[in-house]
Amino acid sequence: MTRTTTDPAAPGRTRSGRNRRPHPAWTVAAVAFVALVGAAGFRATPSVLLHPLHAEFRWPLATISAAVSVNLLLYGLTAPFAAALMDRFGIRRVVAAALLLVAAGSGLTVFMTASWQLVLCWGVLVGLGTGSMALAFVATVTGRWFVRLRGLVTGVLTAGGAAGQLVFLPLMAVLVAEHGWRVAALVVAGAAVAVVPLVVWLLREHPADLGLPAYGATEVVPPTPPAGGAAARAVRVLAQAARTRPFWLLAGGFAICGATTNGLVGTHFVPAAHDHGMPQTTAAGLLALVGLFDIAGTIASGWLTDRVDSRVLLGVYYALRGGSLLVLPGLFAATAEPSMLVFIIFYGLDWVATVPPTVALCREYFGASGAVVFGWVFAAHQVGAAIAATGAGLVRDQLGSYALAWYVAGALSIGAAMLSLLLRRRRLTPPAPAAVVAAAPRAWSYRG
Repeated sequence: MTRTTTDPAAPGRTRSGRNRRPHPAWTVAAVAFVALVGAAGFRATPSVLLHPLHAEFRWPLATISAAVSVNLLLYGLTAPFAAALMDRFGIRRVVAAALLLVAAGSGLTVFMTASWQLVLCWGVLVGLGTGSMALAFVATVTGRWFVRLRGLVTGVLTAGGAAGQLVFLPLMAVLVAEHGWRVAALVVAGAAVAVVPLVVWLLREHPADLGLPAYGATEVVPPTPPAGGAAARAVRVLAQAARTRPFWLLAGGFAICGATTNGLVGTHFVPAAHDHGMPQTTAAGLLALVGLFDIAGTIASGWLTDRVDSRVLLGVYYALRGGSLLVLPGLFAATAEPSMLVFIIFYGLDWVATVPPTVALCREYFGASGAVVFGWVFAAHQVGAAIAATGAGLVRDQLGSYALAWYVAGALSIGAAMLSLLLRRRRLTPPAPAAVVAAAPRAWSYRG
């Protein structure tokens, strides 16, 4: 009997020359992309609800922004625990439960009468749900299923967030304008429920479960059952990573990344443009264009991450973002002027281009724990986003303008570029025996 093996140079073909079906990794990546599109759309919705909620309930913008901040904060803090839960209970169960949480949180908002209920529904429930489908989910999927083209696939899945923004934001703005914010909230709830059957049916756990190697690998590697509970593992990994210099440099830069994207632009661009006389639907369309160009920028960043030093990429991305935010206050007008469109294109290409190199660096420094470590780095991203969301709302309430918030964000982005360039290359020590590594998981071979 002849043994047939997969040719790693041509993953869709055996060495005997016979064609095979596409590797199941691509089906898993496609389902993950759909879930990420939905999660991004759910997170983008609050930016078009700020003014309608303020007009109906007379809640201060800072109060409504606080609910968004809770959402952003939990979106980040849930990520490392979700990554550990995926190792413990499986990707499929965690993602399906997360979608149901989003549906409950969004659907229940139509009954709210007090601001604390907004914090509970949109802040806590939707924050926990979307956090379980955050970028640590991307790191988990690509880490399990891909060896070849890992950076590119990371970029494509990350771009799913931009695609979700592109699909949902204009729709939400039109629904809010024509039918009210409650209809928009129910559409989000229905969309979340609709994705659950797809996840349960097609989202697989490990390639080894199908008797296959990861895409681009040559050996079937059985999954290693995690030791202890998921929460304990997440905390243990944080304690180990926090002893290293790279963790704090990556977390610091990514906190600024969150502050200057989701927290500030994602939450306050639409109301800031509205302050200058721009219709809310036009401003939402511009923010959706950011998502369109981010798809191209993030996929290109994934391609570059497979080829260029990730430290250099991060330094360039943050510096360019800082320059664009410093000029933004002078671009707002009642109509979408050409200068604003140039900003949208430029900023969009850089929106989450930082994710693929950050994921790659977490794997480089922290090995098998890289996905959970990235979850904590992403938590820092969302802490920065939450601070910026509330801070910008306070700036607007106190000064009557967002200008100071844009200037501070630009300066912070340039600081993030400097943090990224301080990262040093990892120098490997001779590998320890597998048993030793298992017994002492914190012995990551990082020096300097």
